[in-house]
Amino acid sequence: MRILLVEDDRSLAEGLMTLLRQSGYAVDLVHDGTSAEALAAAENFDLVILDLNLPQMDGLSVLRAMRSRRNTAAVMILTARGAPEDRVRGLDLGADDYLIKPFDVGEFEARVRSLLRRQAGLKSATVSFGALVLDLTTRSFTLDGALLDLPARERGLLELLIRKAGKVVAREVIVQSLTSLEDELSANAIEQYVSRLRKRLAPAGLTLRTARGIGYYLDHLPPGAADAG
Repeated sequence: MRILLVEDDRSLAEGLMTLLRQSGYAVDLVHDGTSAEALAAAENFDLVILDLNLPQMDGLSVLRAMRSRRNTAAVMILTARGAPEDRVRGLDLGADDYLIKPFDVGEFEARVRSLLRRQAGLKSATVSFGALVLDLTTRSFTLDGALLDLPARERGLLELLIRKAGKVVAREVIVQSLTSLEDELSANAIEQYVSRLRKRLAPAGLTLRTARGIGYYLDHLPPGAADAG
């Protein structure tokens, strides 16, 4: 899941970016409204975390411009402006959530997860495919009831595939979902992640299949194939 973080307090911004990336999100960070508006117009984001008091262009103007272009990314306003009229105005302009500084980090993370879950159209707190279960609240996987400990990139890839279970996810979508503008993700790196995930999933009768020249999808192994492998 890809997030645009717009915050002019550089210390807070760096802390939030680190927190979000440790959770496996691809995060792009800008510190002014003009850059935010341009990036939101040029790239696809699942969530925009938006301060209001920004240099060059205020956050409400960024939000107004996004919605005027029919940009459907979820928007969380993150600001010290907590007056009721400020909250009403932000929500009326199309924000999906409004969190006032200072805030609890745990609440911030929970709101991010909730917005991304709603953005993906998922109503249940879990997504499952065979013996593989993704808990959307904690963004953790279990396989045959045991916790599946995965590095952030592999977890992000598997989360993308289980959300689209049975459908092919194109390599371009994988790259866009797992990387920010400053990151690179080669075809070889993706194949390495896929190979490691196949080894993890095989004992439970699951695999990641390659749609040649297109991408990957989550599938069941034929009976006996897991034991044979």
